Amino acid sequence: MRTKLPRVISRVGGAVLAGAVVALMAATPPAAQAVTDGVECETPTSASGTAESYMLTAKSGYVFTPDGNSIFMWGYAGSTGSFQLPGPTLCVTAGRTVSVTLKNTLPDPVSIVFPGQQQVTADGQADAANLAASPPTLAKPAARTSGTVTYTFVPDKPGTYLYESGTDQRKQVQMGLFGGLVVRPANYATGGADAHSAYGTAATRFGEGQEYLHILSEVDPAVHLAVEKNRVVNWAGYRPRYFMINGRSMPDTLAPNRASYLPAQPYSAFVHVQPFDPNANPAPAIIRYVNVGTVTYPFHPHGNSQRVVGRDGRRLQDGAADLSYDKFLVNVGPGQTVDTLFSWTDVDMFDPIDNSLAEFVPNQADVMTTGDTFYSQSPYLGSYADPIQGVTSYNVCGEYYHVAHSHALQQSTNYGAAMGGMMTLIRIDPPSALQTVDKPCN
Repeated sequence: MRTKLPRVISRVGGAVLAGAVVALMAATPPAAQAVTDGVECETPTSASGTAESYMLTAKSGYVFTPDGNSIFMWGYAGSTGSFQLPGPTLCVTAGRTVSVTLKNTLPDPVSIVFPGQQQVTADGQADAANLAASPPTLAKPAARTSGTVTYTFVPDKPGTYLYESGTDQRKQVQMGLFGGLVVRPANYATGGADAHSAYGTAATRFGEGQEYLHILSEVDPAVHLAVEKNRVVNWAGYRPRYFMINGRSMPDTLAPNRASYLPAQPYSAFVHVQPFDPNANPAPAIIRYVNVGTVTYPFHPHGNSQRVVGRDGRRLQDGAADLSYDKFLVNVGPGQTVDTLFSWTDVDMFDPIDNSLAEFVPNQADVMTTGDTFYSQSPYLGSYADPIQGVTSYNVCGEYYHVAHSHALQQSTNYGAAMGGMMTLIRIDPPSALQTVDKPCN
């Protein structure tokens, strides 16, 4: 999949995204540089049919923000050894033994906790909190500068989880010591009717290449500067200024995985889906949310609701009863995870070439401009009177773009500047019947 520049844009809180196109042009690399979006799983250092092992290194580095700032961070590096934010996404299988060896290069003791996992051991012994330690810790830590510790557990329930530092958590999680843990059902790759699913059931299946992880976080740069300068942190004055998805703020959230100009922020937050078609594309996308911040993030995708199928690694069900539900705004509390299925269900489609379908792509005469902002007359975006003809063009293959963002609008800013922060885009391709040889969607 390739990230392309949207010309048709959506609205936030009723205001047209004026100026967004300019920002996107500055942030989105040429298509030739684009790589895949969606979940990128860390490769185990060793793996068998019953066990898999990973190596993480706690180290420091810098991340960049769209307003030109750089922020000192801590993070978990993966097998490449390079600092990154967030830490590598660990995709494991229920029932297999998982081992994670932590090496620490930081000046503080550091650990890892795995919320939702049972009977975790550290160096072969049952792991336990030590709140009398200095600093307090919820897991056995690796000693400062050169310590190591190996954690082992057997995940028994599929779903979305997080991992994070369990030592001096207020400081170390804020500094960036966190990552995503995806537990696959044991039958994930078997090819059966319920394979390739979130919870091992046909009702939670999702399309191949249609898996997305949104790790939601916040940054107070004053805390990071104090840690970098080895000063006392003023927690009483804590005030987040940047809000991130996968360690990036809008518009950097739209850049592809491993964008060259974001060397320490490898994961895109761009979502790319196809409209639901029972004959060609029966499985929806899955969007997994993880909150490592201090407040609830009300995440809001425009255009369509999402179906909430799981929370905190547990499918929403009561016995055989399915308790999943559609939600247009997904509240993700601190430390929570939420699994949602996303289908684009607009069946009112239009083929601009031969008019064989109706209004997926708006008629060119119904696309107008107000000032410098192009605006589509999609029924999902509202309408204006007196359209102006001949002033704009369709996107590359007739695709749509919708905004998805935190509905606490101060979280959709970069240090107070609007149209940033915890925001991304959802791209919806037209059905295959509307794609042509000279305008394919890829």
